[in-house]
Amino acid sequence: MPKRITIQPHLTLDELESRYRHAKDPVERSHYQIIWLLASGKPTQEVEAVTGYSRNWIYELIWGYNRQGPESLGDKRHQNSGGEPLLNDIQQAQLWQVLQGNPADGGLWNGRKVADWMSELLGRRVSPQRGWEYLRGMRYRLRAPRQPHEESDFTQQQEWKKKLATVVEQVQKDHPDADVEVWTMDEHRLGLKPVLRDVWVLEGEQPIANVNWRFQWLWLYGFVHPHSGQTYWWILPKVNIKLFNKVLADFANHFGTGKNKRIVLTMNQAGWHTSGQVKVPQGIHLEMMPSHSPELQPAERLWPLTNEAIANKLFQTLDELEDVLFERCRALLNQQDLIRGLTCFHWWPEVTG
Repeated sequence: MPKRITIQPHLTLDELESRYRHAKDPVERSHYQIIWLLASGKPTQEVEAVTGYSRNWIYELIWGYNRQGPESLGDKRHQNSGGEPLLNDIQQAQLWQVLQGNPADGGLWNGRKVADWMSELLGRRVSPQRGWEYLRGMRYRLRAPRQPHEESDFTQQQEWKKKLATVVEQVQKDHPDADVEVWTMDEHRLGLKPVLRDVWVLEGEQPIANVNWRFQWLWLYGFVHPHSGQTYWWILPKVNIKLFNKVLADFANHFGTGKNKRIVLTMNQAGWHTSGQVKVPQGIHLEMMPSHSPELQPAERLWPLTNEAIANKLFQTLDELEDVLFERCRALLNQQDLIRGLTCFHWWPEVTG
């Protein structure tokens, strides 16, 4: 007959149950559950089945509890302060300053070059991995530079950001009883000529994407509310003033703009956006971006997401393409966290009140 396990009475059964029920840390909760069940007279085999802990782990837990009491329970890793960082606060500030310029070799910064700089500072070898970690920790990210349009005006772009915030404040002031939101929209052309993307393949293999070289297109109209990640989509055969008016009217109707709902809608200066024939629905306030300034457009971030579903795929007709694109847009309606993270620029105006 197996020997009965003895649990030292550091806590009463009621106290053990209470700590088990109220523990927020999952490891601590499991530890108190084990001790409580055993103290209640449950056999070890049953406790194993209920908690998922092995017999050896349960015995170790009992050994510690009987000798040290409740202090032995819980995940002790939370108490670990961790090792000393390679660079103290002053040295990290020095690294930040160094990163504002060019490396000693006149090239570009990377993990190895940061590690070399750290090695010289500390007088000992630092692995390239640690250099990469410090770059990531300082919120540096590897991005390909985007070449601005030769006619873009940086000063004008900065002034427009301030203007947009002023416009939003004025709309709020003029309509104090209305909900005010700041949206943006853009159009994206897609066709039978495929979108090509890199794919993972075995070493030595060459991926092949079948190509339909027919130059037939459709247009995806994308609206996004950067602060929530909410989107709204239309798929149409072309862009023109008549279709834009239809899309704009449907957008306003869908979101109920009017006396109690105001939307500041930003967009580029395409001809069908700026024409005098554009019919602006009640509750919509159009705000045009500076010319040649796609970097100001949050909706530009939508297109890699929509392209993903059609990349490297062969479509024989635009109807086939539209079906896939429709399902992708419908899926993106439910991915607001992802879209908010991509489109909510730090300077995008926030609505107060």
